[in-house]
Amino acid sequence: MPVTTPAARAAAPPSHTAVPQDFGALARQDPEIGGILLAEAGRQSSTLQLIAAENFTSPAVLAALGSPLANKYAEGYPGARHHGGCEQADAAERVAVRRAMSLFGAEHANVQPHSGSSAVLAAYAALLRPGDTVLAMGLPYGGHLTHGAPGNFSGRWFEFAGYGVDPDSGLIDYTQVRALARARRPKAIVCGSISYPRHPDYEQFRDIADEVGAYLIADAAHPMGLIAGGAAPSPVPYADVVCATTHKVLRGPRGGMILCGVELSERIDRAVFPFTQGGAQMHTVAAKAVAFGEAATPAYAVYAHRVVAHARALAAALEDEGFEVTTGGTDTHIVVADPGPLGVDGRTARERLMAAGMVLDTCALPYGDARGIRLGTAAVTTQGMDEDDMARIAALFGAAVRQEGDPAVLRAEARGLAERNPPYPG
Repeated sequence: MPVTTPAARAAAPPSHTAVPQDFGALARQDPEIGGILLAEAGRQSSTLQLIAAENFTSPAVLAALGSPLANKYAEGYPGARHHGGCEQADAAERVAVRRAMSLFGAEHANVQPHSGSSAVLAAYAALLRPGDTVLAMGLPYGGHLTHGAPGNFSGRWFEFAGYGVDPDSGLIDYTQVRALARARRPKAIVCGSISYPRHPDYEQFRDIADEVGAYLIADAAHPMGLIAGGAAPSPVPYADVVCATTHKVLRGPRGGMILCGVELSERIDRAVFPFTQGGAQMHTVAAKAVAFGEAATPAYAVYAHRVVAHARALAAALEDEGFEVTTGGTDTHIVVADPGPLGVDGRTARERLMAAGMVLDTCALPYGDARGIRLGTAAVTTQGMDEDDMARIAALFGAAVRQEGDPAVLRAEARGLAERNPPYPG
């Protein structure tokens, strides 16, 4: 249930405590970089962070990132490293793997990928050969660069066929997916998107993949945190391989992970190391373990459900402001909206919103060359904002895009909202 009153907010899971780093000390030692970090801390705490792929990690995650494991070279896997002195690195990775497997109900986890794209690259390397056909969501409909973009390794090495969405509902057209799969006989089918705000039907994707003899790869970079908190369905029971990031809603460090069954575990591990990566970033692996532990708590489950409730409230409020929300709403943390009814395109809307202290992305809109805006509620929910705040954010959106009022006044309102809900109080 969303937090909507001061009393309820006081009883809610707290937002993060003070940041553990002393940027002031760093600024004295290295004024150039220290000043940059201080400025970035100020930017994050004085503007509204609405990029769907961003969040605020906990101080414990930040502490692990700045730990002595940052000094350790640990090529290989626990018990089979190419360097000595890896006892604690092995222990940290084993904890991260155990927690990931438990959190997501997976038979095997690889926590070494440096990013979501690295995880997808490793999945392709394990299952495919150059020239193989892959079916994935087309880029104009929300597909990721690793789903066949011409400038990406995926588009250069494999033959991609892109499925889309129904032009009326904006939902995935599974009849088209099945027809394309039958016609192209892909080696793998990818389900996942960077801007599709609804849950994929993993069971139906599994049925289509089985019909044509294809592997099913779930790119769950965006919903993985919701899955961890029980606020989104899991692809683990259906997909051969699940690729994900550990930041976004999951609130961990920037990095990737791969889940799979035991029958593919050796192929996946070899595809990560030594095929696509060298030494693991052990400080990041330790930070992933911390994040997995945090995501297994009841407080995190409350947070994940609140993220979705806030996204739905924000989507409804944006419609009231005149934006056209794709698919008519959202099931996730993502809201995609077309500012066209307000007389501007996505890029112009983003510029006006940035000027008013609101940070977000643009994205492609289905069926046309226009761009919309993509925003997410993970970070503002971490800060402790509630549904009333979502309504206020939508009102600021409308005023900024319509150019109603002084941008400086709107920016001051956005700053006030951010500073009343600091990501790291104290």
